[in-house]
Amino acid sequence: MKSLIVMSLITATFAATAEETLPALKDGTGPQNFEELWAGFDPQAEPLDVEVLQEWEEDGVLLKVLRYRIGVFKGQRAMMAAVYGAPKDGSDLPGLVQIHGGGQYAHSNACLTNAKRGYATLSVAWAGRLSGGGYHVSPGVVKLYWEGKTDDPSYRVTTDWGALDGYHAPFRYQHAFSVAKPHEHSFDAVASPRNDSWFLCALGARRALTFLERQPEVNGEKLGVYGHSMGGKLTVMTAGADARVKAAAPSCGGISHRNDKDPLISTTTCDDVYLKRLSCPIMFLSPANDFHGRIDDLETAVREIKTEEWRITSAAHHNHQDTADYEVATQLWMDEHLKGTFSWPETPQVELTLVGKEMPEALVTPDASRRILSVDVYYSQQFDQPAGDRFWHYVAPVQNGGSWLAKLPLHSVDKEVAVFANIRYALDEPVTGAGYYYGIYTTEAANLSSLLQVISVKELKAAKIGATMKQSQLIESFEGDWEKEWFTYK
Repeated sequence: MKSLIVMSLITATFAATAEETLPALKDGTGPQNFEELWAGFDPQAEPLDVEVLQEWEEDGVLLKVLRYRIGVFKGQRAMMAAVYGAPKDGSDLPGLVQIHGGGQYAHSNACLTNAKRGYATLSVAWAGRLSGGGYHVSPGVVKLYWEGKTDDPSYRVTTDWGALDGYHAPFRYQHAFSVAKPHEHSFDAVASPRNDSWFLCALGARRALTFLERQPEVNGEKLGVYGHSMGGKLTVMTAGADARVKAAAPSCGGISHRNDKDPLISTTTCDDVYLKRLSCPIMFLSPANDFHGRIDDLETAVREIKTEEWRITSAAHHNHQDTADYEVATQLWMDEHLKGTFSWPETPQVELTLVGKEMPEALVTPDASRRILSVDVYYSQQFDQPAGDRFWHYVAPVQNGGSWLAKLPLHSVDKEVAVFANIRYALDEPVTGAGYYYGIYTTEAANLSSLLQVISVKELKAAKIGATMKQSQLIESFEGDWEKEWFTYK
């Protein structure tokens, strides 16, 4: 009880003296576009008020659970919990902001594995959930924190959004992602994108960049950001809004939130708004069946960004998670653009031919600057199905010099055909990292994908392509590379 009284007194004193992070509305109207939304916010202006909650050393890595100030909103200070890790005695390190997804936690595994590869990493707990060094904050513990139940043995200090609600699963007050409408715990009392939790969390991620650049062991000119799912969207928002980001790697997010039903959200916090302003090198980790960052939207995203430095890795069949050969793309992308210790091959080129052919043919030409382990072609005629339900046929192409040719038998000419190629490259040495859900992997290969190409029904019929795939009751022959039409995450 005494601690709560002291905290209340501190909060009251702070509220009486603190300046608001965001400027007052002009003419009582919420921001209408990107420029108005971020006008008046300086991510470097306020003190960080860092609080260290726990610290430990593991395998030569110094790790901390801490909080830093996000900002002051409606007179209350908001604090972000996070795990920070850097190699002991490190200097001039590139820094990474890691952003968890909707069901995930900030996690020490990301910081630990990155530190062993020469990075400082801040894994931010925007939803309040966190795990590292025995300091564990589950959704239930987040609620204990809200309720101030300090006598509960599970109680832990965590992210505090103050007067607002940037939490997720659970929400403290109400769902506010992609919501501009005002409510009791929103920032503005009118319809405003500053009421949208996407904006709040992206603001918190920009403050994470400030934390990194102020660490004595970090080179503030070498900052990257990556995240999964909701963290993938926040990665794109952060990189699109903040020029300090020098490399980005969103997975399963950041490409498909478009044309929101609320026109105010569409012009301020949708993915395309930030993609159109993103100029740093970017790696898209987009499993072919993902429901949240749909492969259908990749070509548009690549056209929108303001950089030619982009790559894609797309696992056929996978939905919202990946295996090591794809997950490692994040680590290698940062190696190339923040450390200069890796060089990605160029995106493979796929040339489709229809005229004069019995079936469509795909000629794949990969960059052979690194040893090629395999060339695989996948195609689907199920783009009228939900993303997670699509089946991808696998074709083993035949090598001819520096290219590989794949013939694509169709079961119908009344449905479009979507095609992409995967090139699996050998790495010079094994790479160990923490995957989407923080499982630690080691891999000796990395996958690079082509852009998805689509053959329309009109094109099929104009070329007089026929349906040559026969129906069969055989589910699997177990011949050749049959496993490439199936998958496992193990």
